[in-house]
Amino acid sequence: MSASIAVTGAQPQALANPITKLLILASLILLAACSTIPRSKAPPAVVAEPSDGMHRVALLLPVTGPDAEVGQSIANATALALSDTKVTNIRMVTYDTGLGVAAATQRAIADGNKVILGPLRGDNVVEVAEIVRPSGVPIISFSNDVGVAGQNVFLLGHLPNQSIERVVLYAKSQGMNRFAAVVSSNVYGQRAQSNITTAVRSAGGILVGIQESNGTAASADAAARRLAQMGAVDAILVADSGRAAMATVPALRRSGLRTAKILGTDLWNIDGTLAGSSPMYGAWFASVSDTLYTQYAAKYRARFGKAPLRLSSLGYDSVLLVARVARDWRPGTRFPIGQLTDPQGFIGVDGAFRFNPNGMTDRMLEVQEIQAGKFVTVSAAPSKFVK
Repeated sequence: MSASIAVTGAQPQALANPITKLLILASLILLAACSTIPRSKAPPAVVAEPSDGMHRVALLLPVTGPDAEVGQSIANATALALSDTKVTNIRMVTYDTGLGVAAATQRAIADGNKVILGPLRGDNVVEVAEIVRPSGVPIISFSNDVGVAGQNVFLLGHLPNQSIERVVLYAKSQGMNRFAAVVSSNVYGQRAQSNITTAVRSAGGILVGIQESNGTAASADAAARRLAQMGAVDAILVADSGRAAMATVPALRRSGLRTAKILGTDLWNIDGTLAGSSPMYGAWFASVSDTLYTQYAAKYRARFGKAPLRLSSLGYDSVLLVARVARDWRPGTRFPIGQLTDPQGFIGVDGAFRFNPNGMTDRMLEVQEIQAGKFVTVSAAPSKFVK
């Protein structure tokens, strides 16, 4: 049985500038996918259309079980956004996927919800999409698994290919030409290999080689030794978590690759321990800007008594997005999906973003450098989309 929690905003409070401007239209370690599509299910019975003038929005998240901490942090962020924006025409209910994804989804559709925010993991997206497809309800997922996008499924999660492209292009602009990589030995790493190959080719660089590592010290040493035998390298991209990078970089230095610039992906932005690791000093990685996130985090801490998880900003931005669309959305009608793909995009805590018709998200990314105790922006994110 699926539990549901009403989230209707409680006591609204004014936003501090410039977060107030987030509603203006601007004209997650990989959440791995499961490729198995479940068998079709009969569409759930739908209750009569509500007559209270409210927009029904379902939040599908695990608030119990092993992913409960992440799910609850995102749910808290959506509650904060509802309060901050003073929205009065959205009724959001959290359906706990920790008690069963199918049951939570069936209940959300039966309750008359017109758009789904979530779920968290790519394999859950597949299951949810199969259930809601007959009703035409769109899904704005917090996953970054590109394999589940499309057919009214939009990914709000940060896509790794974009951070790889951004940091490689920046490194090339700084005179680096010969690139190599160490990638994780999982689905994220497999996709990163393709992304790195494309990014280096597009930037006009030379790809010397790619090695896999499972993140352990022994595996990192073996990958570093193999890479060192491939010739001179200007920059090495470590497409893995911050923890794995802290094992990999010393191994690269021990193998003789002492001067190569270390590059990383947006996974590093969710690991604050990197700033305290001296072997990582000077490394570059591309990610969303932290400027507005810092203000959001302070408001979150004040309300909930603890710091938010970095991924929770996706929950906040999802509410800003729905609130913007709700201005022109007549209650009781289908969610205006066409408005999601406005080429001018939207502004959120994580900066400018826009959805493409294929469900993928474009984001404006900056390049940050790891320095002693902090991340410092060395190349600012563009201010707007140009095409």
